[in-house]
Amino acid sequence: MDRDFLIDLFADFGPVTIRKMFSGFGISADGTNFALALRAGLYFRADEQTIPQFEAEGSTPFQYQTRTKTVTVNSYWQLPARLFDDSEELADWARAALAAAQRAALRKRPKVRKSAKAVAKRPAPKRKPAKRKAKA
Repeated sequence: MDRDFLIDLFADFGPVTIRKMFSGFGISADGTNFALALRAGLYFRADEQTIPQFEAEGSTPFQYQTRTKTVTVNSYWQLPARLFDDSEELADWARAALAAAQRAALRKRPKVRKSAKAVAKRPAPKRKPAKRKAKA
């Protein structure tokens, strides 16, 4: 898959940003990566809400091989081949993938830290005065 093909494929979805990534491309919208286009196919971001839809189509999660094992990435699932011919339905799946990616980003947000002012207002811990040696 080349960049122009991907731009055409997502035309009904809306504007996407396509960046070179690994052996293919990362596809994002609104600053959120929601799809991977690799040699093995097109993979959309999935979560507990969207995985059943992929399973119903007979899709599988993204997998890659290391020297010692096969790694399965359950957060990206292969897009059903039939959707390459139905741009409107592909756009619906892309919107669902973007929503799954946004939900995942919300779960990963760091906890709010205390502001510097709040830390500065805390009283400093009291220290014991140092003992002086008597002069001989």
